[in-house]
Amino acid sequence: MPVKKKVQDTHNSAELRSLHLSMVSLASVMNRPRNDERLIQEAGVTLDQALFRLLVVIERVGPIGVVELADRLGRDYTTISRQVAKLAAMELVTRRGNPQDRRIREATIAPKGKDMTDRLDAARERIGREIFASWSAQDVSELVRLMAQFASALEAREREP
Repeated sequence: MPVKKKVQDTHNSAELRSLHLSMVSLASVMNRPRNDERLIQEAGVTLDQALFRLLVVIERVGPIGVVELADRLGRDYTTISRQVAKLAAMELVTRRGNPQDRRIREATIAPKGKDMTDRLDAARERIGREIFASWSAQDVSELVRLMAQFASALEAREREP
């Protein structure tokens, strides 16, 4: 006897496909170098694009080891290690040993780097205000709440064995 699909299952499948397409679009926009260039220019910051992404991730989730940082960015850890060294030479990040595992050297944001990410955040906010100008405050709040919930669920799934 054939298994019947429930209408709800079909609806959810269509929604999940639509959600995936939206995520692909978001990832595509966020990975375009010209968008990083615009943000960097809007912030009045002088920083190579590859280092910009690294600096932001270190500020958001640091202290963080090079291997985890490379994993988050989908890049080779040797490349990330060299880039973190550049950020450290520019006094944007500091390196320190991990208190639980001496083999791991972590990167953490330095005051000069925090100033830079604060300027990037201010520019990001100005751009965001333009994008959301026609949205209701409730819609923006709901988007933020649901995106945080979704991101948290994705992160939790990544930690599962």
